Amino acid sequence: METAELHVHDVHSHDEHEHEHHELGFIRKYIFSEDHKTIAKQYLISGIIWAFFGGALSILFRLQLGFPGAKLEWLRPILGGWINESGKLDPEFYLALVTMHGTIMVFFVLTAGLSGTFSNFLIPLQVGARDMASGFINMLSYWFFFVSSVLMFSSLFIETGPASGGWVIYPPLSALPQAMPGSGLGMTLWLLSMTFFIISSLMGGINYICTIINLRTRGMTFTKLPLTIWAFFLTAVLGLLSFPVLLSAALLLIFDRSFGTSFYLSEIYINGEALPNVGGSAILYQHLFWFLGHPEVYIVLLPALGITSEVIATNSRKPIFGYRAMIGSMMGITALAFIVWAHHMFVTGMNPFLGSVFMFLTLIIAVPSAVKAFNYITTLWKGNIIFTPAMLFSIGLVSMFISGGLTGIILGNSALDINLHDTYFVVAHFHLVMGAASFFGLMAGVYHWFPKMFGKMMNRTAGYVHFWCTFVGVYLVFFPMHYIGIAGFPRRYYAWTQVNGFEAFADMNMFISIAAILTFTSQMVFAVNFFYSIFKGKAAPQNPWNSNTLEWTAPVNAGHGNWVGEIPAVYRWAYDYSKPGSATDFIPQNVPYSATPESNLPEENEEIATEKEIDGLLEAQNESYNR
Repeated sequence: METAELHVHDVHSHDEHEHEHHELGFIRKYIFSEDHKTIAKQYLISGIIWAFFGGALSILFRLQLGFPGAKLEWLRPILGGWINESGKLDPEFYLALVTMHGTIMVFFVLTAGLSGTFSNFLIPLQVGARDMASGFINMLSYWFFFVSSVLMFSSLFIETGPASGGWVIYPPLSALPQAMPGSGLGMTLWLLSMTFFIISSLMGGINYICTIINLRTRGMTFTKLPLTIWAFFLTAVLGLLSFPVLLSAALLLIFDRSFGTSFYLSEIYINGEALPNVGGSAILYQHLFWFLGHPEVYIVLLPALGITSEVIATNSRKPIFGYRAMIGSMMGITALAFIVWAHHMFVTGMNPFLGSVFMFLTLIIAVPSAVKAFNYITTLWKGNIIFTPAMLFSIGLVSMFISGGLTGIILGNSALDINLHDTYFVVAHFHLVMGAASFFGLMAGVYHWFPKMFGKMMNRTAGYVHFWCTFVGVYLVFFPMHYIGIAGFPRRYYAWTQVNGFEAFADMNMFISIAAILTFTSQMVFAVNFFYSIFKGKAAPQNPWNSNTLEWTAPVNAGHGNWVGEIPAVYRWAYDYSKPGSATDFIPQNVPYSATPESNLPEENEEIATEKEIDGLLEAQNESYNR
C-alpha cells in the first residue's frame, strides 16, 4: 500500500509570517503591488486590452482579404498614411498588421494574459501559500511585461511603421534594416520588446517553480496537487528551458543588424549591390526560433488544459478520470515538445532522413494529447453536468483541441506538409489547436475564478451569449480555411486577386471575413459583462461552484496573505466529487478522513495524510480479514 508523505512545508505558518497590518497607499497596493492576486489582475486586464487590440488588427487585414476591391478611405483618420492614395490598405502595412497580430496574440495574450494571470492567481491559493516565493520578483515580472508592451505599441507610431517580417521575424528581412520600411526602427523595437518580455517570462517561471516545490502547505504532496498546478508547473519548466534560446536568437539578430556580424546573412544582394556578409545561415535562425516556437504552443496550451481539467471535474460532479494518466500525458507533452521543432521546417530543404525522424516524433506527441482528450470525454460521460459558461468554454476547448489536433497529424507528415505548408490549411490548424483552444481555456478560467478574483458574480446569460457567438464564429472563420488550403490558396498574400485562378476563392474569403467581424464584435458582450460585474455584479458566496480546492477556503476578498490565521492542511486529493457514503457531493481537500463517514481505504487517486489514520485503517482492515 502506498502511503503519503506529510513533510510538505508550511513555511508560511501563521506564527512565522504575520503580514503587515498597516494600510498601503494606492500606488503600493494597486500599481507596484507584491500581492500575487493583484499582479494576476494586472496581467488579466492587460491581456484583455491586448486581445481586443490584436483582434482589431486581424479585422483590418481580413477586410483586405475579404473585400480586396473595397475603398478604405473611412479608415484614414485612424490609419493615416497606411491608407494609400488609391484608398487601399498599403501593402507594407498589411505585412505589419499580420506581424503585430501574431506577436500580440501569441505572446501578450495567450502567454502573458493566460499563464501570467492564472499561474499568479492560483498557484499560492491552490498549494496553500501566503504568496509567491518572491513577491518583489513577481512584481518585476509584470512591469518588465508592461515595458515590453509599451515598446511594442510605440512601434505603431513611428514613421517607417512596425516590424513587418511576420511574427516569426525570419531573416534576411529582419536582419537588414535597409531591406524595407518594416525592417528599420520598428524591427529594432520588436526585438527590444521581446527581450523585455522574455526576461519577464523567466522571472515568472522561476517564481512559479520555486513556489510549487517549496511552499506547499502541510499534506500537499505532489500527487494531491490539482491538475491546474501541474499544468502551470510544467509550463514554467517549458518556458525556463526554451525562452533563453529565443533570447539568443534575438541577440544574434541584433548583432547582424547593428554590428556587422553574419550569423544569419550570406551572399545578399540589395538593388544589385552585394553586401559583405558571408558565412551565415538564415536556417540557423529558424532552428533557434522554433526551438522556442514549438514549446510555445504548449506554453499557451498546457495552462488552458489544466484549467479545463478543473472546470470539467467540478461541473461534471465527478472525479477527474485518470488523474495520474493526465499528469503523465502532460509530462510526455513537455518532453516531446523539445524534440519536434523542425516539423516547422520541412520546406527548408532539410535531409529527408532527418525530416522522417522529426515526422516520427511529431506523430508520437499525438498520443499524450489523445490521452488528455480521452480523459476529458470520459470525465464528462454520465456526469451530472452543470452547464456554466466556464463549463461550456471548457467543452469548446476540448472540441477545438480535437478538431485542430487531427489536422496536426496531417501536417506532421512531411510529404503532406510540403504541399500544404504555405497554404491556409496551416493557418486553420494552428488557430484552432493553439489560438482558439487556448483562448477558450482563458475564458473558462475567467468565468470560473471571477468570483474569487473580484468577489462578484458575472452575468450567466451574457456568458451563454458570449460562448455561443464565439464557438460558432470561430468554426465559421477557420473551418473553411481547411478547404481553401487544400485547394492551394496561399497564406501571406496581400493581393491574391492578381493571381490567375484564385478568383474562385473570392466568395469564401468574403464569408470568412464577415464571420471574423461578427465574432470579434461579439466579444464586446464579454467586455461589458466583465467590467460591469466588477463594479455592479452580485456579491459572490465563498464557494459558488462547490469546489474542493484550497482557494475556495480563503475569504472572498482575501487580503495579502490569503488566509486569516493558520493555512489549511490538506488530507485528500482535489477531486472528491460524488463520493459514495458522503453527505454532500463534494469534499474539500482540507477535510480529514476522520471527519467523513467513509470506512473504506482511499481510492486509487487518494492519499492519506497522517500515520495515525493509516494505522487505524490498516488495523480495521486486518480485523475484517481475520473475521
